[in-house]
Amino acid sequence: MPVELVVLGDVGVRVGDRRVDVGHLRQRCVFAVLAVEANRVVTVDRLLERAWPGDPPLRHRAVLRTYLSRLRSLLVPEGVQIQRRPTGYVLLADPGVVDLHRFRRLVAQAAPAGDEHALELLDQALRLWRGEPFAGLDTPWLAAVRTALERERAAARLDRVDVALRRGRHAEVLPGLVALAERDELDERVCGQLVLALHRAGRTADALARYRQLRARLVEQLGAEPCAALQELHQRVLAGDPGLAVRAGARGPVPRQLPAPPRWFTGRDAELARLDRALGTPAGTALVISSIGGSGGIGKTWLALAWAHRHVAEFPDGQLFADLHGFSPADEPVPAEAALRFFLESLGVEPDRVPADAGAMAALYRSLVADRRMLVLLDNAASAEQVVPLLPGSPSCTVVVTGRTKPASLIDRHGARHLTLDVLDRTQARALLAARLGTARVAAEPGAVDEVVDLCGGHPLALSITARNAAAQPAAPLAEVADELRVLGLEVLDHDDPASSLPAVLSWSLRLLTGEQRTVFGLLGLAPGPVVGVPAAAVLTGLPPARARAALRALEEASLLERRSGGRYAMHDLIRAFAATAQDLSDDERTAALTRVTDFYLHTAHSADRLLEPHRPLVRPGSPAAGVHPHPLPDALSATAWLEAEHPTLLAAQRAAASLGRHHVVWHLAWALDTFHYRRGHWRDELTTWQAALDATDHLPDPAMRSRAHRSLGYACSRLGLHERSVEHLELALDLALRHRDPAEQAHTHQVLAFVWDLRGDDPRTLHHARCAIELYRVLDNPVWEADALNVVGWCLARTGDLDAARDHCRAALGLHRSHDNAGGEADTLDSLGLIAHRSGEHRLALDHYDEALARYRAHGRLSAIASTLDNMAHPHVALGQRGRAREAWVEALELFRELGRDDDATRVRRELAALGPSSAEPPSG
Repeated sequence: MPVELVVLGDVGVRVGDRRVDVGHLRQRCVFAVLAVEANRVVTVDRLLERAWPGDPPLRHRAVLRTYLSRLRSLLVPEGVQIQRRPTGYVLLADPGVVDLHRFRRLVAQAAPAGDEHALELLDQALRLWRGEPFAGLDTPWLAAVRTALERERAAARLDRVDVALRRGRHAEVLPGLVALAERDELDERVCGQLVLALHRAGRTADALARYRQLRARLVEQLGAEPCAALQELHQRVLAGDPGLAVRAGARGPVPRQLPAPPRWFTGRDAELARLDRALGTPAGTALVISSIGGSGGIGKTWLALAWAHRHVAEFPDGQLFADLHGFSPADEPVPAEAALRFFLESLGVEPDRVPADAGAMAALYRSLVADRRMLVLLDNAASAEQVVPLLPGSPSCTVVVTGRTKPASLIDRHGARHLTLDVLDRTQARALLAARLGTARVAAEPGAVDEVVDLCGGHPLALSITARNAAAQPAAPLAEVADELRVLGLEVLDHDDPASSLPAVLSWSLRLLTGEQRTVFGLLGLAPGPVVGVPAAAVLTGLPPARARAALRALEEASLLERRSGGRYAMHDLIRAFAATAQDLSDDERTAALTRVTDFYLHTAHSADRLLEPHRPLVRPGSPAAGVHPHPLPDALSATAWLEAEHPTLLAAQRAAASLGRHHVVWHLAWALDTFHYRRGHWRDELTTWQAALDATDHLPDPAMRSRAHRSLGYACSRLGLHERSVEHLELALDLALRHRDPAEQAHTHQVLAFVWDLRGDDPRTLHHARCAIELYRVLDNPVWEADALNVVGWCLARTGDLDAARDHCRAALGLHRSHDNAGGEADTLDSLGLIAHRSGEHRLALDHYDEALARYRAHGRLSAIASTLDNMAHPHVALGQRGRAREAWVEALELFRELGRDDDATRVRRELAALGPSSAEPPSG
C-alpha cells in the first residue's frame, strides 16, 4: 500500500487509510526534521538544535540515538530507512513519499505545464495540506519553517488563480480573491488578480475602484505607487484592451528539432529529478538554464535528450536543437553566428532577411522567441562564449546545455544550474547491459556481469561498447567478454569509428589543453591511489604548487578530473588508463615522477607517525629525493586527518614503490602506517602492508627490519584470529632477535607474544612473556616500554583473580606513563584498572577509570580501543542497575565492532543487549 510521510498537518506516517504513530512529541520533532531534510544528511548537532525548543537534555546524544532507534523500527516495515552516516543521519525515501516534497514538486511541475494540466497539478498540491504544518510541535526551527511553508502555500494558491484566470475561470476564483484582498489590503499581486477577474466578469467599474483603493492605501501608508505591472494593467482596463479577454495564439512556425530519444537510456533518476526541479522555477523570474557537464562518453547528450522528450509537451511553441561540436572529430566548434542563423531560419525568417551583424541576429532571435514556451537544447558546447549569444531573453523559455567544461560565466552571470554527470551505479549499469543484451543473458552470468561493470567503472560509453561487442558474439559467455576486457583494457574499447571509441572520445578533451596541462594529465595517470591532492600533484609533476593547482583546475574544468573534499582530485579508472598512455613520456620521466611522489607520501607518513606516537622507536627512512619535502602537519589531530584521507593512496604508494624495486620505501611505509592501523583497527591492511615489507627485506641488509616485519605480521594475524600464523611469525621474530643480539627487538616480541597468548586465554604463557619483556625493558632503561609490559601483567593477573597483585602492577604502570607523559599508555592502564575495580566490586571506581580511558582514546581516535572500553564499562553499569547506560555503551560498541569487522565481538554484544530486554521498557538515561 502507498506510504506517505506527513508534516503538512499532524506529523506522522500514513499507509493507505492506516495511520502509524511515530511516538511522543519530541520523537515526532526528530522525525519532522528528518522528513523535511529527506535524502539529505543532518548532523547530530543540527538535529538536536532543531528538535528541542531549548537546551537539549543531559546525555542528549544518547537520547537522540534512542529516538532514532525507535523511529527505525517503526519505519523500516513501511519501506523507509533512517541511516547513520559519518557526519550525521539521513532519512532515505522517494521524494514523493514526503507530503512536503511532493507539494513542492507538484508546484514546480505546474509552472511550465499547459494551463489545464497546471490546474490539476496545483489542486493536487494544495490538497496535501491537512492543517497547520507540524501541528502541535513547538521548536524555534520548526516554527520558522512553518512560517515559510505557509508563504509557499499562499504563493501556490495565487499561482492557481493566475492559471484559472488564463483559463477564463474568473467567476470561480472571484469570491476567494475578494476575501484575500480584504485580508491583506496592500497585496499588489492579489489586487491585480482581482482587478482582472472583476473586469472579465463585466464589473469594470468595481475593478477600477479596487485599483484606486489600493493606490490610496499605498501612498498613505508607504508613500509608494503601485508596481509597474499593476499600473500597466490599470491602463489596459481603462483602455478596454481586448487582449485582456482573449489570449494571443502562437506566432510563426513551431520547430520540432529534437533528435530521437536514446534507445538504451536507463537510470539517472536523480539527475532527471534535478533537471525537473530547475524547470520548476516560477515563470517570470528568470530564464531557466541547465548545464550538464562530465567527461567524454559519460552520457550527457543521452540525459538531455531523454529529459527533453519526457517534457516535450511542456514546450508547445517548439524545441530548437544544435550540436555545437565543441568536442568532436571536427576541427573547430560551430560558431555562435552559424547556430543563430540556423535557429532564425527554423523560426521562419527567410535566409535573405537574416541580419549580417551577429548582434542584430541575436536581437532578432530573442524577439522571435519572446513569451513563447520553448526548449533550446545546445549540445556539446565548447565554452560559455559559444552559448551566450544563443540564449533567449524570455523567462518562458528553457535552455539545456551539455559540454565537458564547466561554463563558469554561464553559471555566474546567467544563473545556470550546473549538473556534473557521474558514472552509473551498479544497478543502473546492470540495467543498461540488460537493455542491450537481454535480461536472460545478463541473469545467467551475474558474476561476469558484475566484473564487466567493475572493469568499466560504470562508464556508460565503456559499457555500451562492451555490450556491442558481446551482442556481436551471442554464443560467447559473458565471462569471456569480461576476461578480454580485463586483459586488454582500453584496447578492447577502441574502434575505427571515432564516435564508437572510448580513447578517441576522451582524446577530444585534450584539444583545448596547453602542453603543460597535457603533461600533468599524463603524469596523473601514473599517480598511486584513487585521489591526489595539490601538494602531491606538485611533487609528482615537479611544478610549483600554484602552477600545479592551476593545471588541476584546468583538468577539472575539462571534466578529466573530479574535485573531492579536502582539495583532492579523483580520476575515473578508464580515464586514468587513457592518461597513462596518452602522453609521450619517457621511462626516465615516469620513474622520476613516481620516485618523487612515493618519497613524498613516505616522509609525510613518517612525520605523521611521530606525532601520533612519539615514544615509539625512531626508525628513520633516509633522505627523500631532491626537492621533495613532506607535507607540514602541525599536530596529532592534523596527522590523523591526513592519514585518514590519504590511507588508500598510501597503500597504493607502497605497491608503486614495490613495482619500482624501492624496497626500503616499501618497508618504511609499513612502519609509518603501523600506529594508524593499530588505532583504527585496519588489521587486514596491516597484514597486507607488513607482508609486502617482509618480502622487501629479502633485498635489505638490516636483519632488524626482517625481525620487525615478522613481529608486526604476527600481531596483525592475532588481531584477525589467525593464531597459528601469528605464533609462527613471532617465533621467527624472536629467533632473529636472539641470533643478532637485539634486546629491544626481543623485548617487543615478548610483549606481542604476551598479547597473543592472552587472546587465547593461556595465562601462564602470557605472564611468562610479559615478565620477560619487563626484565628486558629494565635492562634497556626504557620506563615507558616497561610500563606497557607491567600493564599486560596486571591485566593477566586480573583475569586469573589475583586482583591485589594486578592492581599493584597497573598502578606502577600508570605512574610511569604519567611521569613520562604517555597518554596512550595511560589510557590502556586505566582500562585495566577499570576491569580490576569492577571485579573487586568497586563499580563506581571502575566507571571513573573507564571514563578517563575513554576520553583519552577518543582524543586520539583509537576506534578499536574505544569499542573495547565501551564494551567493558557496560558491565559495571549493569551491576549498578544502570541498564539504560549499559545499553547506550553496548549500542555504540556494537556499531564500532561492525565498522571494524570485529564480528565475534559484535555477536557477543548483541547477546548482551538481548539479555537486557527490550529498550522500550526503559526510559532513556539523562
